[in-house]
Amino acid sequence: MSTPIFLKQHAYESFPQNGVVAYFSMEIAINPGMPTYSGGLGVLAGDTLRSAADLGTPLVAFTLLHRKGYFRQHLDAQGKQTEDIQPWIVEDYCTEEAPRVTVTVEDRTVTLRAWRYDMAGRAGHVIPIYLLDTDLPENSPWDRSLTDHLYGGDSNYRLQQEIVLGMGGVRILNALGHRVNVYHMNEGHAAFLTLALLEAQLGGGPLNKVTPVDVNAVRQKCVFTTHTPVPAGHDRFSIEQSNRILGYERTARLQSLGCCHEGMLNMTYVALVFSRYVNGVALQHGNVSREMFPEYKIDSITNGVHAPTWLSPQFQELLDKTIPNWRRDNLYMRNAIEIPLPDIIAAHAQAKETLLAEVASRTGLVLNPKVLTLGFARRAATYKRADLLFADPERLLEVAKSAGGLQILYAGKAHPMDEPGKALIHSVIEKAQKYSGVDLRVVYLENYDWQLGALLTAGVDVWVNTPKRPYEASGTSGMKAALNGVPSLSILDGWWIEGCLEHYTGWAIEDGDDDAAEATSLYEKLENAVVPLYLKSPEAWGHLMRTTLAYNGSYFNTNRMVKQYIRNAYYPVSLVTPSEVRETVGVNS
Repeated sequence: MSTPIFLKQHAYESFPQNGVVAYFSMEIAINPGMPTYSGGLGVLAGDTLRSAADLGTPLVAFTLLHRKGYFRQHLDAQGKQTEDIQPWIVEDYCTEEAPRVTVTVEDRTVTLRAWRYDMAGRAGHVIPIYLLDTDLPENSPWDRSLTDHLYGGDSNYRLQQEIVLGMGGVRILNALGHRVNVYHMNEGHAAFLTLALLEAQLGGGPLNKVTPVDVNAVRQKCVFTTHTPVPAGHDRFSIEQSNRILGYERTARLQSLGCCHEGMLNMTYVALVFSRYVNGVALQHGNVSREMFPEYKIDSITNGVHAPTWLSPQFQELLDKTIPNWRRDNLYMRNAIEIPLPDIIAAHAQAKETLLAEVASRTGLVLNPKVLTLGFARRAATYKRADLLFADPERLLEVAKSAGGLQILYAGKAHPMDEPGKALIHSVIEKAQKYSGVDLRVVYLENYDWQLGALLTAGVDVWVNTPKRPYEASGTSGMKAALNGVPSLSILDGWWIEGCLEHYTGWAIEDGDDDAAEATSLYEKLENAVVPLYLKSPEAWGHLMRTTLAYNGSYFNTNRMVKQYIRNAYYPVSLVTPSEVRETVGVNS
């Protein structure tokens, strides 16, 4: 396959033969049948790889196998969450690779292998994804379980998993014979890959002989994307844990290089110390990250979503008919501004019918396709404030009555160890049962996953997002909705600061001093903007859907995002000769 034009600025005319980008992520949403992800981070990773494959990017990816998945959620009538494992048949999706490598965990030698999944792009370019697995007979029963559960167990389990991912991944990468130009750490979970590179740089010599030249040699190969604007969200381990599990010599060397803070080994600092390029995942998140880590230069590349994955079949068919180049270059979706309004309205109506049919199948409840329907689906973390809509239930009932009825669809899992998150789900379901009636109908759908997420973001009329600022790094569910012409009603945080064009792509919930003030703004926007426009005429609402797709869908996608990573993180112009820059300007201008 010929190299895409946008890659030619990087002086690699035969890119696959001259090296690849190695992308590491603790979770990747690879295939709907493979429960190898928990939520936004994994879905973003999967969408990144899908777009990289579409664009012909020379890249390989590494993650853990997660043989028993994340978890299947069950909700009882009172909203209590329980969890089941999600075992899956690895051989149905992946091919076992021959190499075996080892890592040292708590003075034990752990052997691992890799399973390969080939992700094919629209023109046939394949990105291999290697899923690391320790379930081998030569390992102890405990070590065989290290790649079983995504985000399972305690911090000891997590630290051991991160050694397998980072250090084991680099060793498998070398055993498979890949030549790597750039190592990309998607969040700090994979930061131990830098330690493996440092040890390779020393040729097996003692870590106490590390020089600044050695550290810089590793830095020139590594880039790091941070996703967490909350200090507590960054993986940290006690020095005792690190000495015991990672090893005293390695821990001492990381301490001497500035990777430990507040008496803890901090994986974000490991990645920061060893990366030549660091970015947050939205404009605002870049600002927050620079405040958190002022001693480091941190850029921002705003997240996106993979358009062909998240567009409903109805909108894909419509775009194929009206804008045939959209699959090759998502920026062409800007031309959706010329799609006839009846076509936009019809495509959404079909997606809404599909969603409501699924709701009926799951719950037995038959909802009205003509009634304004709000969607709220995401991880059930307290800062996301799923219950803000119920801050003043009587006011919500008034809004519902003025709208001629209001339907709200909820979904989202709480981590099994997150008791406040579970309590939040219980609270929402309790309020839904108490206040649902003739005018207001609220449904909480269990086991939120990739497929349900696609139905929700395509089929609701308005996407609601109410995080507490500034804790939303980016958020991508609203981007998926926008691709389907669904406007957002959201707090100005994460991506929505960049995406909100009031009355054209949705509405901003105004910042307030407390939850009550922001809930008041939410109700006012519903009463004074959303409901009147929805009731005014299908044509007025269709115009809103069309501008949402054209303005937000054309930008907030991984087609654009991957190109930014290539040009700014992987192979920036500063690493290219002047003649190549001139050639690029000539080609692309």
